[in-house]
Amino acid sequence: MAGREDRKEQIIDKAVGLFAELGYYKTTTAMVAKAVGVTQPYVFHFFKNKEELFKAVNDRAMNRIYETFTQVEAPPDRLMETMGHAFIQIMEAHRDEIIMVMQAHAISEPVIRDYVREQFQIIYEAIVVKFKSAGILNAEEAASQFFGTGLLITVSEVLDLPQLLCFKSK
Repeated sequence: MAGREDRKEQIIDKAVGLFAELGYYKTTTAMVAKAVGVTQPYVFHFFKNKEELFKAVNDRAMNRIYETFTQVEAPPDRLMETMGHAFIQIMEAHRDEIIMVMQAHAISEPVIRDYVREQFQIIYEAIVVKFKSAGILNAEEAASQFFGTGLLITVSEVLDLPQLLCFKSK
């Protein structure tokens, strides 16, 4: 059974890189299969279609972000900064996942769009809960700003435009 799960993880690993590099529409399950060294029907053994594969890849990335944010422990006056550093560490260690997440909201397929909306909402709500628990005033507004800053940091990284982060210390 471990071999089967390992193969599924290999498929997800290769799909992350391809979705990040080529985007949802240009990535095919045949490309993923070739990258893993399996047949396309073998990919379909684990994932019903490309949408399901993409959702599994997105799940991994979003779960990583969610777990990281919910596990951060810091005093209220350093919570946002500590969470921001945690996000940057995720971005450095799992760049392709973050690039893929960054593109996910732009996919026009209704099933994917709805799914991504739900995932972003879960992350946002987790941040609000974290901020409220820490006693941060206007937690919803602070969470929106934190979320927006994360998106800006990601765009800056993906496009290699560090000048977008004029607020970031060097």
